Order: sequence, then structure tokens, then C-alpha cells
Amino acid sequence: MDTEKIIEQALKAGFTLAAPLDPKTIELLPEVRKMCEANTCHAYGTNWACPPACGTLEECAEKVKKFSRGIIVQTTGVLEDDFDSEAMLETSEKHKKTFSEFYEFLMENHSGELLALGAGGCTICKECTYPDEPCRFPDKMIVPMEGYGIFISDLCTKNNIKYNHGKGTITYVGCYLFK
Repeated sequence: MDTEKIIEQALKAGFTLAAPLDPKTIELLPEVRKMCEANTCHAYGTNWACPPACGTLEECAEKVKKFSRGIIVQTTGVLEDDFDSEAMLETSEKHKKTFSEFYEFLMENHSGELLALGAGGCTICKECTYPDEPCRFPDKMIVPMEGYGIFISDLCTKNNIKYNHGKGTITYVGCYLFK
């Protein structure tokens, strides 16, 4: 499936925006990984998709290098005010659901290798097996973009994609890389 067809399907799936992503613009930054280590999301060291389990930045870079094309997807929600946590949560959940379902669609309809990098840690299992047992669903696991050290707004800028959609909005971002 060509990139334009994948973008068309992503928009049909429910993303607010879908656009081409040049994997060569992906830069993995230690500063972003350090934000993961600060553990403000409480996922660091607790699941297979997040650092340190997702690999070192060097290991992540080796994985990214294998891909020649990709798309970036966004889900944007409207907030009543800057503290509208309900709309933030609804938009986050919508993005994760659409992202996961579209990843399954891609796995069924794309013949080459895929890498899905999402917003936030993997939430497939209620309780992750990390570090005592192997991941139950390694083929479905979605690693967060931040876990790979990606500064998301910078990646959007490098690919001519708007990151901030104005006052009163919140946007969640993910990407899929293809061979």
C-alpha cells in the first residue's frame, strides 16, 4: 500500500490529521529520554514499551534506520478551558483507540515490516508482565514516541506539520514507519 493510500485510510479511521513522515527527520534525543527517567507519567521501568525496556537510544536508532517511509497522525480535541481534563482524557483515549485499531489494520494490510510509535505507554494489558515475564503481545505493543527520545513538536516542524492547533485545543501525536 502506498503512503497516500495509507494516509487516506488513516483519515477514514478517525485521525484529525495524517501526513507523510520522512524517517530521516527522526532525531532521538537524550534530553527527551531524561524526561522519561524523571517518571512524571509513572511508566518508567514499569512496562515493556517504556524505557528502559524499549531499549537504549542507540538500539532505538537502529530500529528506526530500517524504515524508508512513514506517516504521522494526530488527534486534536477542543477544550472548554485550559483545565478541561475531561476533554483531554477523552481526546487521549480516542487517539489511543484509533491508533491501536489502525495499527491492527496496517498489520493485516501492509506486507512489510512496521513500527508504531504512539502517545504514552502501552496499555494493552491491565498489568504489564515487566520485568518478570516476557511481553504477552510483543507484536501489538505500541512504544511511546518520547520513549524513543523523539521531541514531537520538532518532528512535526521538520515534516511541515502543524503541532499546535490553537488556543483551546489539545493534540496527541503518533507515527507509523514502513519498509
